[in-house]
Order: sequence, then structure tokens, then C-alpha cells
Amino acid sequence: MFPYNDDIQACVKTLNDGGLILYPTDTVWGIGCDATNEEAVKKVFELKKRVDTKAMIVLVNNEHAILDYVQVEGLQVFDYIKGIHKPTTVIYQKAKNLATNLLAADGSVAIRICKDKFCQALIETFGRPIVSTSANISGYPTPLCFNDISLDITEGVNYVVKFRQDETEMQQPSSVVKWEADGTLVIIRH
Repeated sequence: MFPYNDDIQACVKTLNDGGLILYPTDTVWGIGCDATNEEAVKKVFELKKRVDTKAMIVLVNNEHAILDYVQVEGLQVFDYIKGIHKPTTVIYQKAKNLATNLLAADGSVAIRICKDKFCQALIETFGRPIVSTSANISGYPTPLCFNDISLDITEGVNYVVKFRQDETEMQQPSSVVKWEADGTLVIIRH
């Protein structure tokens, strides 16, 4: 029995109902929803007051899940992923089986294998990928701990996870890299 079982159950119910959650990830706190539900994704854009042409990150719990959501030409990207220790989001070309309003204009998608135990359990129990975007209104600084999150966000979601709210250690966003179709890697954010 984990200290976050009640949170997991409440999140899964909220996600299945097309709602939004506020939850801790392996980086900063995120606003999340079902990454396959276009209406839910639309709610995230509205809450963040963000233009829907900016793509958001998708969290999965293992590398095999990536194959369900992108067409990967070469599998050497998995060798790269296994070798990194800092949370790293990879932008892949040719996304599939995700909400179309979640994708970039070129059809790419940003996916991170989340190694955080809470997120692993949440994604595993939910059975689908989850959107993860920083818990802030677009244009405002990314909150680095729960106490930095504005009331607009905490009151704008359907469920706020209780687990880890009291942590004060400042977190950082993930690194972002782009995996090109020819197998080259481009670093977007360290």
C-alpha cells in the first residue's frame, strides 16, 4: 500500500471523466489530462490561457508505450533514453493515437518516460498517456514547488493531488531534445 493510493484512484476517475488534475511529476508540478481526449486537452489550453498551437508534453511509463504513440524509424533512440539520468523529454516525428490538438503543427509530439514512482503508478493504473504541462498561466514563470502554484490553477483543475504538496525542494523542468527522422539528435533545452 502506497501513501498515494487514494490520489491515484481520484486522478484516474477524474481523467476518465475528461477532467484536469494537478500533480507532481519527476520535474515540476503539472497540469494533466488524458492525452487521447481532445476535449480534455482543450480544457488545459483554456486553463493556461495558452494558444493551442503550442504543443504540450505527454508522459508515458515505459519505452514500449512510445511505440503506441509515434512511428519510430530507428530504435537507437531507446539506447539514448536508457543512457540518460536527468528527466528528458524527446520530440518525435509522426505522432499517432493521441489527441490531435496536442500535437505540434508538423505532427510531432514531445514524450517523456516518467520515472517518478507516483507518475509510474498513475499512468499504469490509468492505462493511457497523460498530458504534463507546467502548472502556470502561459507567460508566467514555471512554479518550482507546490506553494508557488497560483490559485487560478489550483481552483481551475478538477483534482489536486495531496501527495508531495509539502515538499519545498525546488524542481526544474526537463531537458528537451528532438529526435530527427534521420536519427540525429538536436538539443532544445538543457
